[in-house]
Amino acid sequence: MVDFILCIETGTNTCSVALGQNGKVIDIEESHDINNNHAKNLTLFIDSILKRQGLKAKDLGAVCVGKGPGSYTGLRIGVSVAKGICYGAGIPLLAVGSLQAMAQGARDMIKNEQDIPALLCPMIDARRMEVYTQLFSVNAIPITEVEAKILNADSFSDHLLNNKILFFGDGSEKVKDLIISPNASFLDGFSPSARFMLGLAERMYNQNLFEDVAYFEPFYLKNFVATIAKNKVLGQK
Repeated sequence: MVDFILCIETGTNTCSVALGQNGKVIDIEESHDINNNHAKNLTLFIDSILKRQGLKAKDLGAVCVGKGPGSYTGLRIGVSVAKGICYGAGIPLLAVGSLQAMAQGARDMIKNEQDIPALLCPMIDARRMEVYTQLFSVNAIPITEVEAKILNADSFSDHLLNNKILFFGDGSEKVKDLIISPNASFLDGFSPSARFMLGLAERMYNQNLFEDVAYFEPFYLKNFVATIAKNKVLGQK
C-alpha cells in the first residue's frame, strides 16, 4: 500500500492542507482569506482531514511543507506544525519550494496545449513593488534562481524577447500594467494550494530526500523586519 503524505502550505494568505496517496489528492481543506488566521486554522484543517479519513498522525508516511519563500510568520507556523507532527509520530519531513509548487499547479491547470507557454513565472507578493519569483520550464523545472525582484518596465525583458511567459500568483498583479509584450500572459485568480505539492512530494519521498526534523528552517530569502506603529515612533500612546 502506498503511504499517505500530508501536504501543508502556509507561506501566503492561503492556508492549505491536502492529504494525498498514490499521486491523487484524497482530501483537502484550505482558505484564501486575506485575514486568515493560520495559527488557528492550520491545526483545525489537519485534524478535520485526519478524522474524516480515519487516520492518526502515525499512519502517515510523511509530512511535506512548503518551505518558502513567502510570509515570515506564515512559513514559521507551517514548518513548526509540520515538524511537531513528524517528531511526535516518528515520520519523515519533506520540504518543497513554494514557487515550484505554484509552477506545477499552473502547469496542471493548462488544458489546451496551444496555451502552454515556454516559461512559467510564479510571483508571491513581497510588499511594495517587490515579489518573490523564479522562472520555470513548462515542466516546472527551475530555470533561474529564486529572487526578491523589484519590478519595473524592463523586468523579464530579456526572456520575453524569444519566449512566451505565463505570470501568475498574487504578485503578478503588480506587473500587469508594467510589462507590455505580446509574449506576456497572465493567469488570473491563481492561489497557492497544498494539492500542487503532492507530485513533487511523492518524488522526493520515493528518493528518500528527507529533511532533518530538528534543524530544518524555512527558506525566508529575506530577513524578517519588524514594523513599528507610527504612534510608537512618535512617542504617542
